[in-house]
Amino acid sequence: MTTPVRDLPLLLLGSGSDPASERGVDCPGELPPASDPALVERARAAKAALGDRVFVLGHHYQRDEVIQFADVTGDSFKLAQQAAARPEADYVVFCGVHFMAESADILTAAHQRVILPDLGAGCSMADMATFDQVEECWDVLEDAGVAGDVVPVTYMNSSADIKGFVGRHGGVVCTSSNAKRALDWAYSKGKKVLFLPDQHLGRNTAVLEMGFSLDDCVVYSPHRRDGGLTPGQIRDAKMILWRGHCSVHGRFTKESVDDVRARVPGVNVLVHPECKHEVVTAADEIGSTEYIIRAIEAAEPGSSWAIGTELNLVRRLANAHPDKNVMFLDKTVCYCSTMNRIDLPHLVLSLESLAAGRVENVIEVDPDTARHARAALDQMLALP
Repeated sequence: MTTPVRDLPLLLLGSGSDPASERGVDCPGELPPASDPALVERARAAKAALGDRVFVLGHHYQRDEVIQFADVTGDSFKLAQQAAARPEADYVVFCGVHFMAESADILTAAHQRVILPDLGAGCSMADMATFDQVEECWDVLEDAGVAGDVVPVTYMNSSADIKGFVGRHGGVVCTSSNAKRALDWAYSKGKKVLFLPDQHLGRNTAVLEMGFSLDDCVVYSPHRRDGGLTPGQIRDAKMILWRGHCSVHGRFTKESVDDVRARVPGVNVLVHPECKHEVVTAADEIGSTEYIIRAIEAAEPGSSWAIGTELNLVRRLANAHPDKNVMFLDKTVCYCSTMNRIDLPHLVLSLESLAAGRVENVIEVDPDTARHARAALDQMLALP
């Protein structure tokens, strides 16, 4: 005898349920609670024992069980800046992913040690552009006779090696909130931009904010000979986009937008600029993580919002604003798997190790790479 399979309901808008919709911020496959109920008290005790010697940073995409111990929450660059502003802290415990901890190490003082609770917490987007691949790309640009006209711009979500490459070649780092300013600066220095590693942020900024056409942009694939481009395509392009993307933001589709509009009357669709071009052009608003947070804080009570960004942040916004209807844009709720590697057991292990005098999981960028990466970061800070 076969047991019939019943549909598993998802909570609509973060509270209650609606049998006509699958959309929400929770699902039956919830992350399990910490295996040891004493972990919270252990984390508190270790953090108290360390006092001002430790500074805990929590990225917006982290689980609530980790965020509760963060001294500061924010996006990747804000957190790196906050770490640099706390020279009294000997240890910076970065609850985020590897490239973020690298940026913190570049910006903090020499005596400070940056700790990543789980060294497996990487970023799929950052991993899509390696130093050797980007060096090969530059060779292709030189062969096409355009390298002298190209200014490299890398998104904050890139490795220290890539930031160092950009710094060596007179480029700049950008965030999702200042990408246009970074590109305006780059085009004042050269005729073309090589944008790393997120093609969607580069394309969306160029087309939607700078008036470029889609034909002005070409995509360089590190897995194809000469990037899959002809010398003519490279010479004609204004923007050379690296074939990279965010695994979380890349899952949202135009169909996701159409579906939520059909299901939820009057819904506002708010997405991150790492989403695909067809998604951002179908949305009502586009903005960085900090923009998304401010938009929901300022939204009218009773308004409905479908948000295209990482689930931990969306559900935190839903819980913080019960007077508004906040939901995940995609029907299939999904966390950033690498962000979620930083869990309470790993955080407790880091804090207790430091309290016991053991410094483990230190993130260190070699001095030469750090120097060039710092130049690209400083150029971003100097943007008008």
